[in-house]
Amino acid sequence: MKTGIPPATPKPMSPHLPDRIIIDEILPPPGKGTRPTESELAKFLAKWLDDFLRIPGTDFKIGLDPIISLIPGVGSSVASGGGLIILIEAVRSGVTLPVLLRMALNMIINTLFDFIPGLGPIASAFFKSNSRNLSLLQSWQTGNREAVRRSTFAMFLCIGGFFALLISLLFALWFFYIWLLRTYVFTG
Repeated sequence: MKTGIPPATPKPMSPHLPDRIIIDEILPPPGKGTRPTESELAKFLAKWLDDFLRIPGTDFKIGLDPIISLIPGVGSSVASGGGLIILIEAVRSGVTLPVLLRMALNMIINTLFDFIPGLGPIASAFFKSNSRNLSLLQSWQTGNREAVRRSTFAMFLCIGGFFALLISLLFALWFFYIWLLRTYVFTG
């Protein structure tokens, strides 16, 4: 059977392997003549996971994340998998570790909501971790890196202050129990 297309002749392979591979030629780092492009996949996932359906009569939208999370175990894993792809896009864009940790914290908070029976998916619908992470990624990619760094530093400072307050309250409570035991139980 003739198709009119001549058969392809294989190209001979070079007998020599390159001495070195320059990774910057294969995957140029941000800032070296290339600018990271906005990820269409991250936008697609954030829309479907957080803003897919509009509640009739309102401007509030929910996504598949809180709906899928109604399925115990499996739903949370599937929704977190979609959010993980947004984190991978952030790594490819070269975000700093604190910003990446902030994005991971958004995902962890969203996952913790799923452990609250009944109210978890509702809280997840309002929290919208994927849209938050997409916003951080887009701000980073458009050149607002300094603003993202400052807000990330402020957030970690607040979390650190919260944990310091919590630890100091636990120590104060512990000392109060010791005082209570010494005063009323062991005095007599």
